[in-house]
Amino acid sequence: MSFSAYAIIVNSIRNRTSPSKSYHGQSAPARDPRRKDQPDVNKDKNDKRLLIVEDDNVTRRLLQQVLTEAGFQVMAVHDASGALTALQQEGLPHLVILDLGLPGMDGFALGEHIKRMGDVPIIILTGNSDEATKIYGIEHYADDYITKPFNVKEIVARIQRVLSRINDFSYAQGRVTSVDGHLSIDFANNRAWFDGQDITLTPIETNLLQILLRNKGQVVSPETLLARIWPNEEVYEETLRVHMSRLRRKLHPDTDIPQYIVTERGAGYAFHVPENYKT
Repeated sequence: MSFSAYAIIVNSIRNRTSPSKSYHGQSAPARDPRRKDQPDVNKDKNDKRLLIVEDDNVTRRLLQQVLTEAGFQVMAVHDASGALTALQQEGLPHLVILDLGLPGMDGFALGEHIKRMGDVPIIILTGNSDEATKIYGIEHYADDYITKPFNVKEIVARIQRVLSRINDFSYAQGRVTSVDGHLSIDFANNRAWFDGQDITLTPIETNLLQILLRNKGQVVSPETLLARIWPNEEVYEETLRVHMSRLRRKLHPDTDIPQYIVTERGAGYAFHVPENYKT
């Protein structure tokens, strides 16, 4: 990272005042009323949860403070192991900020693992400006790619832009997502419950279910599902039909029960909550 970037980080940290409580017990700066240019933490408060995976302590601390001030609930970890533990314990966040140069499991491997857990938007934040790496990241894992050194205002703007594209945030409703009075899903741990019956899902089934639920009431084409579930492989629609059939049987072993997943012939698949299930 360049000297100017470090200067921005150091000055930003030095200008912070006494800490106040934040998401998951992390420290966040209190607003200094003397500074007119400092964001009001409470003014733009929202429920969007972010996970930062960054091994550099100074950069991670800066990001956590700036994004907390921007109104987000922030968890920050330094490696892939910490990220996977957080996801399994807390559920999926609304968005992940991911460094590539992590100790142990690298960022691309972690990104692939996260995508198997659910269709969570990822912004890559890295010092690697290699064009081939950037293209690979955007094509396979990332919704955006930012290189270091960076502008903190740009980070906030890009996060808001990615989140603004999403219509349904049900994938990030904590560890367990309650669809209705009958169906609940733990996306991070590949489990579901229907009327109290425990259902074990494969990572592919979990991802299919999340994409469909994220677009609830809308038809998702086979081409879209194939591209999102198998971005690096040449997989045919017949394979998708097999996985979808297995998922349906798990959710509804009794075929007489109204189905959540509906096939729209010639168009794709849609997730609907049956009328008699709605509460």
